[in-house]
Amino acid sequence: MPQPRIKIYTRSFDLKLYRLSKGLYEGLRDADGNPIPCVRLTDQRADGYFYTMLRDRECDIAVNIDEDAFLIDTRALLDLVRVLRTGGYANIGCSDGDPATTGRDRVVTNPFFNILDLALIRTRFDHSQLRPQLEDAEPYYPFFRWMAATFPTLYLKAERHRDGTTTIALDPEGRTLCLHTWFSRFYSMPSWIVRRIEPSQGMQRARIDAVIREAYALRGLPVPSFGPADRLAFAGNKVVRWIVKVPQRMLRWPYKLKRRLARKKLHRDG
Repeated sequence: MPQPRIKIYTRSFDLKLYRLSKGLYEGLRDADGNPIPCVRLTDQRADGYFYTMLRDRECDIAVNIDEDAFLIDTRALLDLVRVLRTGGYANIGCSDGDPATTGRDRVVTNPFFNILDLALIRTRFDHSQLRPQLEDAEPYYPFFRWMAATFPTLYLKAERHRDGTTTIALDPEGRTLCLHTWFSRFYSMPSWIVRRIEPSQGMQRARIDAVIREAYALRGLPVPSFGPADRLAFAGNKVVRWIVKVPQRMLRWPYKLKRRLARKKLHRDG
């Protein structure tokens, strides 16, 4: 079997978090020793970046990893790429219905970490086949539900970290694959904003930083230090991301309101 072309994709909002996550997989090579490119995807919807991956004809296997997911075992990752191909799977990831993730839908895999056989998915993919449902908790549910109904999915085990929030993704042999912290949207948000919009969940930075230190320690690597030029780049990137994100969110409000009203009507009539 020829060696597939692999890329690592990350849907990213926070450049600092992306750099910290990327520091644990940048420079990774495939089984033939070829470097695995890293691709940062910005300003893309929660489902749209999967379609961006599918359009990349220079990639056969996509490793999708969130910017708040920190890779612990590179060997386990490369072993899973081999399992994906030999097992005929289209998708490997943790179930969104697992109590250690969100406890919502067991068929869907949560996209904090996935390995996707894009070459296989392209053979059957047709966007018109996706069937959104009023009960969908996230925009990516139709895509993963279609994939699970069309191709085999390998579901990974997950455990809750001792901090009570972070998810530990395990490979089939029980090796710790990555740590996903959740709540990255609050990582660099000013505390006065957090207190107003979600005070019960917003104060997450210290916990996320602790997980980052743990991940780097498990890998035997120093946590990257960032100088003034880096901090300036992070601040500038954040401004650009917000300039793009705010109009995107506003354009989605009518759609979200329509869905909310439809859900209320469904529950009232049901």
